[in-house]
Amino acid sequence: MKSKKMSIANFMKNNYFQVVRGGLNSTFQDNGRENLYHIGLPFSGVMDKRNYLIANKLINNNENDPVIEFAFQGPLLKYFGVTRDIVITGNVNFKIIRNDYTEHLGECYRTIKINDGDTIDIISTNKSVYGYFSISGGFKLSKVWGSFSTTLRAKVGPNNGNKLINGQEIKLNEPKEAIDRKLDFINSNIEFIRVIKGTNFDYFSEQSLKDFFSKKYQVTKLSDRMGMRLEGSKLINIKSTNIKSEGLVKGTIQVPADGKPIILLSDHGTLGGYPKLGVVISADYDKLVQIPPGSKVKFKEIELKDAENLYKLYNMETNNILNKII
Repeated sequence: MKSKKMSIANFMKNNYFQVVRGGLNSTFQDNGRENLYHIGLPFSGVMDKRNYLIANKLINNNENDPVIEFAFQGPLLKYFGVTRDIVITGNVNFKIIRNDYTEHLGECYRTIKINDGDTIDIISTNKSVYGYFSISGGFKLSKVWGSFSTTLRAKVGPNNGNKLINGQEIKLNEPKEAIDRKLDFINSNIEFIRVIKGTNFDYFSEQSLKDFFSKKYQVTKLSDRMGMRLEGSKLINIKSTNIKSEGLVKGTIQVPADGKPIILLSDHGTLGGYPKLGVVISADYDKLVQIPPGSKVKFKEIELKDAENLYKLYNMETNNILNKII
């Protein structure tokens, strides 16, 4: 009886991560929060939904459990606790530094056992932006406005609405049964990002629209979870560069007076007064957000009905991938 009490006490004391390095932009995220646009809170949630779902499925967590989403350089985490599994998804370079100081490169889409005193060093994403880190049993967090997602500009979410910082501790739930899983998965690219017409499509000159759907645009460094600013052929507005503020959704392509398009992403503002040329279709959103700054992107116009069918296909493909994980 005494040893059991000691074991419980040891678990409560030791199962946590110490954040040695927070990384550039590491936050807790889940599927996002719904029905709060009216008070100015966006949906937020993970940027790359498919990689998020794969992470939780591989580690045998619940579909909507929180993960650590990181951009470019991820966190450096030292673990204290009982042996358990972790997984990282995305196109990510990382290594495990064992408690005896031996090191080995990590493999994405594969569960990895970590022990007391081990360190996970998420070095960088590779020709992409976002990666996902999940651990057996999950992170011990409280929901805020019905979600584990962090919205940095509003300071809403777990961790007091902040990104991970050096020196903090992350508490963990009790681990689940150990598993050994691997998924053969490649993050594929697509030739075009597909777009449906926006409410102000006819505000732009015929030549501008032709340019937008025929020429490449470059993703600039002025891109984050809120939006992606593009450089390329200037889009000429022939009606008005400002409109009455309207509701926005992620994927909306706004064009300010300078003619440089901005694609709104998961932490976008809920209202905006710039004309809207189009909306990136939901089926292409995961691919869009993984395009790193400096890369070129092309757009293709499609009809709403086609966008709906492509989204159904995206969901079918995602479910087929998840069903392969047993």
